[in-house]
Amino acid sequence: MSSGPPAVPPTPPTPPVPLAALLAREDLGLRQIAGPAGAGTVLHGAHSSEMADPYPYLLGGDLLLTAGVHIPGTADPGTADPKTADPGTASRETAAVGTHVDDYVSRVVAAGGAALGFGVAPVHDTVPPALVAACEAHGLPLLEVPPQTTFAAVARAVWQLIERARTAELRRVTEAQQSLAAAASRPDPVPSVLRQLARRIGGRAVLYGPEGAEIAGAGSPSEADGPLAALARLLLSRAAATAATAAPAASSATPPATAGDTTAAGVHLSAYALGAGRGFVLGVAAARRGPGDHTIASVAAVLLSLLTGEQQSGSGAARSSALVRLLLGRAPEEVAPLLGGERWLVVHGRPQGERAADPVAASALGAGLGSLLVDLGEDVVRVLVPAGRPPRPQPGWVLGVSADAGPAGWPAADAQAARALARALATRTALVRHGPGAGLLDLVPADEARDHARTLLAPVAGRAALVETLRAWLSLHGSWDRTAVALAVHRNTVRQRIARCAALLDVDLDDPDVRMELWFALKQD
Repeated sequence: MSSGPPAVPPTPPTPPVPLAALLAREDLGLRQIAGPAGAGTVLHGAHSSEMADPYPYLLGGDLLLTAGVHIPGTADPGTADPKTADPGTASRETAAVGTHVDDYVSRVVAAGGAALGFGVAPVHDTVPPALVAACEAHGLPLLEVPPQTTFAAVARAVWQLIERARTAELRRVTEAQQSLAAAASRPDPVPSVLRQLARRIGGRAVLYGPEGAEIAGAGSPSEADGPLAALARLLLSRAAATAATAAPAASSATPPATAGDTTAAGVHLSAYALGAGRGFVLGVAAARRGPGDHTIASVAAVLLSLLTGEQQSGSGAARSSALVRLLLGRAPEEVAPLLGGERWLVVHGRPQGERAADPVAASALGAGLGSLLVDLGEDVVRVLVPAGRPPRPQPGWVLGVSADAGPAGWPAADAQAARALARALATRTALVRHGPGAGLLDLVPADEARDHARTLLAPVAGRAALVETLRAWLSLHGSWDRTAVALAVHRNTVRQRIARCAALLDVDLDDPDVRMELWFALKQD
């Protein structure tokens, strides 16, 4: 059985927007007159309806907009004729209105309505007091919509705020995915991925081993660590039970079970099973959960699945077959097709700094380069990469890349990659490719070369004519006539300027070593 990596949602759900953000729109002139105030109320959409019972048509989280057509008016006691007015009748009418309004508000709340917007005019001159009282009693925020503000403008503002929030959330998820992928290619991939995940969700991320013990973690410990470990153990037990009863033909694409979401000590907890039954679990704890956090955690789970063990697949079988055939004496040219290509690049990598590579870091480098053909040596990691996938710099690594070669040329390509890595280390460059352009300049760090050139050429600094003449003269192998033609000056002028350069620099320009050093310095200018 192989359960595969966790499924990654293609996009995060649409995030809601705070009601306070809508009230802050001065152009709308909305005013909250009843219900709880504060940042707790969020909107998932806006909908207008004059139905007496909008329950069947609300999705939950709506701002329901109404002009109160279905709410009967009540007589103003100040305008009634005292000779004909029946106090009992007025009282009964008021009670009936109150009951109707209370039923209406209770149905809106039952349908999951987030807030009610009441438009003043043309039906009602003011918000009915019964509606204010009912919203206050049921804890439903009530907004007064002024006559000059249309319901369409309010709805448009809500959707604009939602779209803005969605764009921001998508950008956050995309940036998180990129940072997690970069972390997975570092020399310490598992801790780096956990650190990035904890940072992106603003919480804690922990990798648990097959026995439920914490292997690595990132983020500040909290009271939720115990419940998070318990959730991971629960998931491990469920995964073990599933593995014992599942059919052998289960697809490798089937996502593993998760223990679901729960809370402890006011913290949201989640757990994700990693890989094909290897018993690793990713635990995530965060005080606040954004709409895209599940997507971000799922990406981290996929990367950690790859880092905690190689997936068994057809390509793995092909590599094993290639190894067996090589050991049995077959030529590399006959084995190469099993590996998936005819032309290859050899990449030599070494972690930046003093850190030595380990098997997990070597696998992560191979994953970053798009190849599982990785060899971890004592002081270098070697990766065989198909020529169609040009390597890019990998965070935390110094790389040397060979020219592309067929199987017969792999030994030579290996030597090329070693020399390219040496140049990369000497020049403090993240990646150097073998090529005809490699030379002395590649062996000296750029900043040191510039400092040397600045010191050597200081006597002629600021004398553009002298520097230009010296550069042209050296490039033309000391020919007076060709230099004069190139600069459009008399040959005697060239002689005078070169003599002046020799005097200021205090060097013998007939010495080839001096010429070479000056040319090297001028190349840095």
